[in-house]
Amino acid sequence: MGAIKPSGLKKRLVKRRKQNTPVPAWVMVRTNRNVRTNPKRRMWRRKRLKA
Repeated sequence: MGAIKPSGLKKRLVKRRKQNTPVPAWVMVRTNRNVRTNPKRRMWRRKRLKA
C-alpha cells in the first residue's frame, strides 16, 4: 500500500486498527472467563475493509 493517502482515510484505518485487538486480560478475570474473544476481531487476509 502506498504511503500517500488522504488524512480522512488514514484516520479511518487507524480506528480499524485499534478495534482489531484481543480482549484485555482484566476483562477475562472480571467475567470469570465468560468473555474470551472479541467478536469484532478481523483477519486482514479474509475480511476486506470498507474504509
